[in-house]
Amino acid sequence: MTQTVAVLGTGKIGEALLSGMIRAGWRPADLLVTTRRSDRAQELHTRYGVESVTNAEAAKNADILILAVKPQDMGKLLDELAPYVTADRLVISAAAGITTTFIEERLTPHTPVVRVMPNTPVLVDEGMSVISAGSHATGAHLATAEEIFGGVGKTLRVPESQQDAATALSGSGPAYFYFLVEAMTDAGILLGLPRAQAHDLIVQAAIGAAVMLRDSGEHPVKLREAVTSPAGTTISAIRELENHGVRAALIAALEAARDRSRELASGNG
Repeated sequence: MTQTVAVLGTGKIGEALLSGMIRAGWRPADLLVTTRRSDRAQELHTRYGVESVTNAEAAKNADILILAVKPQDMGKLLDELAPYVTADRLVISAAAGITTTFIEERLTPHTPVVRVMPNTPVLVDEGMSVISAGSHATGAHLATAEEIFGGVGKTLRVPESQQDAATALSGSGPAYFYFLVEAMTDAGILLGLPRAQAHDLIVQAAIGAAVMLRDSGEHPVKLREAVTSPAGTTISAIRELENHGVRAALIAALEAARDRSRELASGNG
């Protein structure tokens, strides 16, 4: 049976999921979107051929609801959906820090809810989406979520108790790399390189290192040691990174991100 999917909140992440589903073979006729502005609705219709509906209409007509709104907007959205969502629907949340319990308590009892934490590289089909089951979600529901989010990258199932850690590591992860590239580019300028050249050198180094990490199967220590010759340039740089506590700073930063995710989940926005 063909299922109808509604994406509620078509910002960057919502649109990325929409376009990924279409590339993966979903028919535009089976996809619905909700937007706040009529011009945005027309834009999505022109680009993808999908119909824009109200939140209530989406809840009435879709078999799968993907909630891609901001965390602070989730409560209001669930209030709109609650009168229309029946327990035979699948609700997928892509909002950071929102627990499945928070959603389940506001919808019809026994409604299956799946929590997903994607990251922004879904925009280029290289995302990492971490998936957890709510109290009433089955393996089949998780597989459906994997099918949808697998169209824009990789997926990983984890217990929901690990979602805050995954948010810190993967959801926020791209920002740490951008921060590192920014700092290394500035260093390249300090060393005498034009900004554009420094940027290109660092970005390609990052891409190459990521592919080697993904494809070689080697531990990162092994790969680092392969670049680090005795008394060479790399070990001199590594020593300075250790002297300045970069490793400890990264661990502390991820702990802070995890703690903030917990605060959001508890409603302390």
